[in-house]
Amino acid sequence: MTTYFLDTGILLGVLRASPYAEYVLQRYAPVQAPNVSITSIVNEAELLSLAMCKGYGEGKQSKLADLLRRIPRVPIQHKSILRKWVEIDAFNQNGHPSLRLTGSHRKMGDNDIWIAATASVLRATLLTTDTDFNHLNGQFLSVVFISQRLTPADL
Repeated sequence: MTTYFLDTGILLGVLRASPYAEYVLQRYAPVQAPNVSITSIVNEAELLSLAMCKGYGEGKQSKLADLLRRIPRVPIQHKSILRKWVEIDAFNQNGHPSLRLTGSHRKMGDNDIWIAATASVLRATLLTTDTDFNHLNGQFLSVVFISQRLTPADL
């Protein structure tokens, strides 16, 4: 069994039935037993904001609500997630007491740090279309980057 954390880009791909999402569903089977898929309240907020900004109609909003009903969302107010957020942020700024980045500091958005911290604490493999997480792979969590440029031929 593997626990997968589905990032916003992956969830959008599933919503849009994109080729890269189809690849994820076939290759990793994140929604098939015994695997478990989760996401964060942060990802839900990002998706709902996008829906508002893009003016999703009733059909798209209904489809989004259905997707969000099927994927459990983790809140972020647990002390262990807060501590991991602090640790990852310090690491990104090369201020971690025992871990060092190769090269200069990294700028990550706060939402991405919450997502990484949550996946890390839950020991979930992060499936993402965002390269901003790559430097955390192996240090704090397992990150699988999925290119949005995948085509049906890649499947």
